[in-house]
Amino acid sequence: MVNFATIASTLLAALPLASATIYFQETFADPTHRHNIENSRTFAGDKLPARWVQSESKDDYGKFKVTAGKFFADSKASRGLQTSQDAKFYAMSAPLDKEFDNKGKDLVLQFTAKFEQNIGEIFIYLSRDASACVGTNCGGGYIKLLPKFEAKTFNGDTPYSIMFGPDICGYDKKIHAIITYKGKNHLIKKTITPGSDQFTHQYTFVLHPDQTYSILLDGETKESGSILESWDLLPPKKIKDPNASKAAEISDPTDKKPANWDDIPATIVDPDAEKPEDWDDEMDGEWEAPKISNPDYKGEWVANKIPNPAYKGAWVHPEIDNPEFKEDTEIYAFKNGHVGFDLWQVKSGTIFDNIIVTDNLDEAKEFAKKTFDDLKDAEKEAKDKLDEKEKKEAEEKEKAEKKDDAKSADAEEVSADEDEHAEL
Repeated sequence: MVNFATIASTLLAALPLASATIYFQETFADPTHRHNIENSRTFAGDKLPARWVQSESKDDYGKFKVTAGKFFADSKASRGLQTSQDAKFYAMSAPLDKEFDNKGKDLVLQFTAKFEQNIGEIFIYLSRDASACVGTNCGGGYIKLLPKFEAKTFNGDTPYSIMFGPDICGYDKKIHAIITYKGKNHLIKKTITPGSDQFTHQYTFVLHPDQTYSILLDGETKESGSILESWDLLPPKKIKDPNASKAAEISDPTDKKPANWDDIPATIVDPDAEKPEDWDDEMDGEWEAPKISNPDYKGEWVANKIPNPAYKGAWVHPEIDNPEFKEDTEIYAFKNGHVGFDLWQVKSGTIFDNIIVTDNLDEAKEFAKKTFDDLKDAEKEAKDKLDEKEKKEAEEKEKAEKKDDAKSADAEEVSADEDEHAEL
C-alpha cells in the first residue's frame, strides 16, 4: 500500500525553502569538494575569492590567507579566511549579492570562527628593563554587517549596522553583539560566553520584526528576548518625578538665620604674625599679615531639621512619562550591502568561515548542517592526532637534547683530563 503522507513529506523536504533569500554565502572551500555550496563563489587554490577586498585605509594591515589550518576535518571543505601576522589590525570586506533591507523580515547573520592559536593563553615576557611582565593574547573574532560603502576605505570608523562574534583577551571572553541606532553603537548588556578552545564554533545572530532577537552558539540558543530590554537603545519610558519628595526630615520652617551670621568672615588676620625684621617695604612692598581660618566661622547657614509630619514610612518615588522617550518599532530594520572583518589580533591564526546572511533561520540551519555539524567530529579526531604527533615529537626532541648534553659533558671531561696530563 502506498503511503502518500510519507511521499508528500519526502517531496516537501526536497524542495528549497521557498520563502528564504540568501544575500551572502561564503565557504572558501575548494570548488572541487563535494560539499562546496552552490551560492558560494569558487576560486583557484588558496587564493582569496575576488569579491573580498583588502582595505587600503592603512598601509600596514595584517594579511589574510585561505587555509584549513594545522588540523581540520577536510583539507578542502575546512578552508577559511585566516589571520596570518601577529600584532596587526585587519580590515577586509565583501559585498552582498544584493542589498538586504530586512524591514518586515528576519535578519540572520551566521559564521564560524576557529581560534586555532589558543588565544586565551596568558604569557610572560621581559620588558625593556628586563623585568618579567604578564602579557595577554587578545584577538577579535567578530564580523560586521554594513551598509554599502567603498571597500578600499574600510576601517574602524566605517559605519556599520551590526557587529557580532567572539572577543577573547586572556580570561576576558565574551560574545559581542552590537546594534547601531541613530549613529550610536550599543553593546548588549548581557555577558555571553563564546567557544574559547581551539575548535571551530558557529555563531548565529537573529533579529525579528517584532524587535526580538536570538543569539546561538553551535546551534544552541544562549540568549534571546527583546532588543529593547537587552540593549540600552531608547531612553526609559518613565522617569522619577523630579518635583516629588517625601523625606523623613524637613527643614524647620520656624528656624531663622541669625542676623549677624553672614558678617562672620571665613578667614581672619593671624594675630600672632609679625613682620620679618629683614622686610624692606621699598623692595618687598607693603607687608600684610597672613590670614588663618576663623574659629568663629560656622559656614553656610542651614536650617535645623525636624521630623516630617507628613512622612508615613517607606516611600516609592512616583514616576512620570519621560518627555525624551519616543517609541520606534523599526529599530531592528537595516539596509545592508557588505560584510567585513575589522579586527585587532595580538596572536594571529583565527580562521573565519561558513558565512551566510539570509532572512530565514531554517536556511541558515540547513547551511550549518553541511558546513559545520557534519564536520565537528572529524575535526576533533584531527586535533587528537595532531596533539599525539606533537607530543611524540616533543618527547623525541627532549631525548635528543639529553643525548647531546651527555655527549657535550663527556667531551668536556675528556678535554679536562687531557689538560691535566699535559700539565704533568
